[in-house]
Amino acid sequence: METLRAKHAHLKEYLHQFDRLAVAFSGGVDSTFLLWSAQMVLGNRIVAVTARSCSFPKRELDEAADFVQKNGIEHIIVDSEELDIEGFSKNPINRCYLCKTELFTKIRNIADSYDIRYIAEGSNADDEGDYRPGFQAISELGILSPLRYAKLTKNDIRQLSAEQGLPTWNKQSFACLSSRFPYGEDITKERLTMIDQAEQFLLDSGFRQVRVRFHGNLARIETDDNGFQKLSDKKLREIIYNRFKEIGFIYVSIDILGYRTGSMNEPLKIISR
Repeated sequence: METLRAKHAHLKEYLHQFDRLAVAFSGGVDSTFLLWSAQMVLGNRIVAVTARSCSFPKRELDEAADFVQKNGIEHIIVDSEELDIEGFSKNPINRCYLCKTELFTKIRNIADSYDIRYIAEGSNADDEGDYRPGFQAISELGILSPLRYAKLTKNDIRQLSAEQGLPTWNKQSFACLSSRFPYGEDITKERLTMIDQAEQFLLDSGFRQVRVRFHGNLARIETDDNGFQKLSDKKLREIIYNRFKEIGFIYVSIDILGYRTGSMNEPLKIISR
């Protein structure tokens, strides 16, 4: 616990050096904790910027808007449609680089209009262990990563968020819907809608941590131990299958390894051997 508090103190000390700060805010566990910490240190000298696109579910946008409203933080919503980026829909392995470059360029323009020099984003120390081409864009554009700087892990952030009563302390992890597709598989608005509807149905059915991975006419469900227990109910499996068929899938499978971040990067690790 002392180490955890030292990390948080290190984060706040780091944030103290900035006169004003724009925070890329998705409403997730990490960016909420970062935004809350920045407000604690800088008060009203911060602005939260949230990107709106078809790969970002409305429920996430609504939760982000609700948090900033309750905490009196200025909030800017910027349209950042990834599918309009040249080459993005083909889902190349540097997809996240293309997306982050476009997004943070827009945030930079907003920050400039507010005379804000510094922009921060919410990746944490755990994110450094996976293939993250978006980090290249973050580095090139001079975006700050305070949580990584303070060596705060996801578990650290959840613990500190729980202590401070943040509503996101136990929120399920989320990544943009484009991450549900194997590299090289075309990403379209219709397919993103299918994934969004499928995941929303599972969440509405009581699942907490889920991913629906897109494999053509097959949907591969990743879930946690609680989700596996729910899926032992044959009737529920039939209900899920019928709903997924309505959405547009023909086959529905359950990944026996369960939920894990970056599972779509696993083929890259095999190729690199």
